[in-house]
Formats: sequence, C-alpha cells, structure tokens
Amino acid sequence: MSIELEISLAQWSLHKAFFSRELAVPDFPRIARERYGITGVEYVTQFFQDKASDSAYFSRLKQNASDEGVANLLLMIDDSGSLATPDPTARARAIGQHHQWMEAAAIMGCCSVRVNLHGSNHVPQWKETAQQSLAHLAEVGRGMNLSVLVENHGGLSSNAGLLVDVIRSLNMPNVGTMPDFGNFCIRREVDGDLWHSPCIESYNIYQGVSEMLPFAQAVSAKSIAFDADGNETTIDFYRMVELVKKSEYRGYIGIEYAGYSLSEDEGIKKTKALLQKALAED
Repeated sequence: MSIELEISLAQWSLHKAFFSRELAVPDFPRIARERYGITGVEYVTQFFQDKASDSAYFSRLKQNASDEGVANLLLMIDDSGSLATPDPTARARAIGQHHQWMEAAAIMGCCSVRVNLHGSNHVPQWKETAQQSLAHLAEVGRGMNLSVLVENHGGLSSNAGLLVDVIRSLNMPNVGTMPDFGNFCIRREVDGDLWHSPCIESYNIYQGVSEMLPFAQAVSAKSIAFDADGNETTIDFYRMVELVKKSEYRGYIGIEYAGYSLSEDEGIKKTKALLQKALAED
C-alpha cells in the first residue's frame, strides 16, 4: 500500500449499530482500531445530534481517540439546514447551525467538516447560494484550522461539473471536495427527493470523481455489494483507486459500507480488503 494513501473508517459504515445504540459513539475509535486495524475515523452528526452544544462530550471524543492512537479526521454535518436554499432566513439559520458543529469538530481535533449543498434545483440560484454559504463557513473555519468540504450527496451537488465550478470560483484553500465513489444521482422520480425514489438522472461516477479529485481533501470509498471474489459489483474499485493514485490527492480513503446484503462488520472488512488490493496494484 502506498504510504501516502491510508485507509480510514466512516462512522456511517456502522450506522445500524449506532442508531440502535448497540454501539456507543465514544467507543468508535477503539472499535476502528481493535476490530479493523484502522487508525483514522470520520464521524457523522446524526448519531449525536443532541450533543451539538456539549463541549465536554467532544473533548471526551478527542481524548478517547488520543488514548487509542487514532486520528479524528472529519465530522460529517447532516440535518442542520440547507446551505443552498434561496430563503435567506433559512440559510442564515443553517449557517449558524453549521458554526456550532464546526466548533465541535475543532474541539475533537478534526481537520475538516463535510457539508451538504442542498436547497435549490435551479442552477444559477444554487451556485450563488452555495458560494455565499461556503465562503462564510470557510472564513469561520480558517480561524479553527478547519477545511470545509463538499460531498457529492444528492441533487445538484451530485453534478460534479457544477460543484467544481463553485469550488473553483471561491479559490479558498480551506474549501474543497470529498468525492464519494457512489452518490451521483442528480434527480429522482419524486421531485425534491434526495434518497429514496428511483434515480432518473445521474452523473458518470468515474468522470465525477476525476473532476472532483483536484480539489479533494478527503475521499469516500462507498461500497454496496460484493461478488464471490470480493469485488464490488456496483463500482469498479480498481478504476476508482487508480484515479485517486494518479491525482495529487494524498491522505485517507474512507471506508463507507452502505449495503444491506452483508453485516456491517463483514461489509467493512470486505471493503478494506478490496481497497488494500487496489492500492497495492502497480
């Protein structure tokens, strides 16, 4: 494996266990290291939404990671308002909620937050509001040594060409992308739906990752299903990892198992094994 590309674990890979409280969030760094031999982790606010203002809780998460020799890399901010909504009052409220989570990420020792750019399906309007929100959050993040990263995560944010236009126009060093190997559905059958109805318009996943990589400060290796040989059946991991290796990105590739055919434990292990094989290829 390249010493410049390491494997991390996204908390969403264990979302069923965390939502059911089978696992406790403060134990995440230990679980990553003991079960999977992984020493970099990425958190998701959905699992501790009620802790947003609890600085002691985030100090504990930092200490627990330190005790395990694990790096808290990133905090994925969800359910905190729409940063690209045309409603200025709602957008201001969303920005304020993101401030709070950025403070949490800084306490945890993270280097980045991942944000979503939802709220409008009108391209010029979406680009304008996305630019305004990202510029504001980047200024806040600069004082916290935090980068603000946008993931292709449904709606117009999954149009990599448009997203890259926004990132490039800002030209701010702490604004970047978090390309996800999957999440390239732009429009679904039910108008306004981001996740559940059938996808009727999507972006080419390999083109999308390639376009986002020059601005990447994190990478998410989404996996859904595997064949008998351990290969992902919906995404060519070898092709994706080759794109990453040929880019200038150097850092972590985060495991995000999101399938249901395997247990979360087995899905994580298969994703890690496949990433290791792909990374080891010349």
